[in-house]
Amino acid sequence: MTSPDPPGTHPAWLPPEAFRPIGSRRTLVLGDGLLTETVHDEAARACARYGGHVHRHTRNEPYDLVLALTTAEPLPGPAQTVLDEFRSTTGPPANTIGGEGYLTARRHGVTTVLADDAAGLLYGLFHVVRLGERAFTEERPPERHAPTMRRRMLDHWDNVDIHPVMGQVERGYAGGSLFWRDGAPRGDLARVRDYARLLAACAVNAISVNNVNVHATEALLLTDRLGDVAAIADVLRPYGIRVHLSVSFASPVTLGRLPSADPLDEDVRKWWADVTERVYDTIPDFGGYVVKADSEGQPGPFAYGRDHADGANLLAEALEPFGGVVHWRAFVYNHRQDWRDRSTDRARAAHDHFAPLDGRFRDNVILQVKHGPIDFQAREPVSPVIAAMPATHLAVELQVTQEYTGQQRHVCYLAPMWREVLGFRPWGPDGPAVADVAGGVSGNGGGLVGVSNVGDDPYWTGHPLAQANLYAFGRLAWAPWTDPAAILDEWIDLTFTPAATGDTEPAATRETERLRHILHTIMDDSWRTYERYTAPLGVGFMVRPGHHYGPDVDGYEYTPWGTYHFADRDGVGVDRTRATGTGFSGQYPPAWSEVYESLDRCPDDLLLFFHHVPYGHVLHSGSTVIQHIYDTHFAGAGQAVEAGRRWEEAAGLVDPSLHARVTDLLAEQIRCAGEWRDQITTYFFRKSGKPDTRGRHISR
Repeated sequence: MTSPDPPGTHPAWLPPEAFRPIGSRRTLVLGDGLLTETVHDEAARACARYGGHVHRHTRNEPYDLVLALTTAEPLPGPAQTVLDEFRSTTGPPANTIGGEGYLTARRHGVTTVLADDAAGLLYGLFHVVRLGERAFTEERPPERHAPTMRRRMLDHWDNVDIHPVMGQVERGYAGGSLFWRDGAPRGDLARVRDYARLLAACAVNAISVNNVNVHATEALLLTDRLGDVAAIADVLRPYGIRVHLSVSFASPVTLGRLPSADPLDEDVRKWWADVTERVYDTIPDFGGYVVKADSEGQPGPFAYGRDHADGANLLAEALEPFGGVVHWRAFVYNHRQDWRDRSTDRARAAHDHFAPLDGRFRDNVILQVKHGPIDFQAREPVSPVIAAMPATHLAVELQVTQEYTGQQRHVCYLAPMWREVLGFRPWGPDGPAVADVAGGVSGNGGGLVGVSNVGDDPYWTGHPLAQANLYAFGRLAWAPWTDPAAILDEWIDLTFTPAATGDTEPAATRETERLRHILHTIMDDSWRTYERYTAPLGVGFMVRPGHHYGPDVDGYEYTPWGTYHFADRDGVGVDRTRATGTGFSGQYPPAWSEVYESLDRCPDDLLLFFHHVPYGHVLHSGSTVIQHIYDTHFAGAGQAVEAGRRWEEAAGLVDPSLHARVTDLLAEQIRCAGEWRDQITTYFFRKSGKPDTRGRHISR
């Protein structure tokens, strides 16, 4: 099917109709500051469209909605009543709303949002947008909302120049960069402003604007082209988003013409201090630096006999006077290892490098740790580094862009996987969860970081349904215990409002419910569907080298990248036990190291990550490994076909161009899922010699 031309920029989860409940009412906005002006402007734009009124000063007249800072005086009676009720029930010192938090209530026909600072007021406004009409029809006692993660950040892997291999956006599947084009700024930043609105609506408060692999042109953003970064910061600032910059560790040499970038060299320290001062003179609210060092060819402190703490502390020292932070990525491993040596294990690398350094990092260093020990596969254990560094600020990194989960050509709603990661308890059922570590319950929280999946595609994310992953990232960073199905409901209700579907009441309600059911059927289990037709039992990286799309079972098996499955005629899987393997299982606290070490106790979905087993090994499910491979790959490919069939039922319920785009992408997913099924099942039949007990054959 050929897609009709899409509209200009798709509004995603902020279509104008989502603001009707606010725009049709009488609103009062109280308080000072840039973000409060943003709140007023959002309400005023909605009122201009839908006939309501918005005021900036208290009048002797009724209001339907009050959005006010607690410092504004005088608060109107209903708002003051709500604040007094909240303070009387909580008591000092917990009776402040705090930071980016906000207080909501509905009393006596007035909906109230209160915040101690303007960022909270902005997030409170978008909370009312999410509630829609319910914000004005149900009495609500005062309820405080506050983020679990202080930093909720997106890393853009955008290149200023077009890279000869990776293009304008590395691992980007939604067109070009929002910020850069062919070596220069894009110029018109109106779309960046729209992006800032979308991010604020799901409470993302920081982004980095260039690739962690810093090439020659990108390095200049720190010095000669800092004005380009400042222009982006100016557009993002009204929505509470701070700009960060990826920098090269070798900058003192490549930009400063120094003979060395040694982190203990006084001239190097002074160079970074001077450059950083100029950055803050230009961008006073600059967030800090993101660094990938001594990883996959990027320069780092190892060249000078120093370690990662030395390198990170150098930049942290320069940033500290201005309140900036350095995000130092823990993605460090040997990418030139001998594939014949089974004692070398890429999964061990981050823990081996960083755990011995715990306690040596400055207070404004945030160690940014991928959620799994390999590289964003559809199934990995949680990284043991997260539990190994109690004296270090840790941020957990998720990959919103779908590098290994279908590249935004496949439907793969990732919130269930992320929720599983955030809920994992490394020390056992009575210990803190990953979300607690990232959120700072134990005092070392660095927040949540996602690799952005956005580009200049009209639908923002290439696949329109991949928008849900970006939305879910922000919502889970704010409230990591939220049910992914509830987040999906929010996204559906905002994105596919009746006006967006072209329907009118009363048919709108029925058809919205139909669409919601269709989308849940397609998306709720889509991550596990993808896992079923790709990676069996925790084995990943069976992808085509380089671009990582589509199956190639042995594509990385005899390469130096350290991503192996070790399938042979007798069995499959990587022995990572302490007893006979690489010892990786021993990097976990005892509650999990003993589970992963044991062949009997290891969860089925991670069995081949930790153990090399015969094809006839019986899983906890009762199936053998080889039969599980056959069954899941046929099932997953069949579920992709079913998703395509269900989407056909959405015709007429969504915009025709959006429906056509998703239809085309589902057709590609069905084709690719069939290719995965055929290659994987044929490969393992040839390796094992054991046929499918159900007698199925691959398609011709």
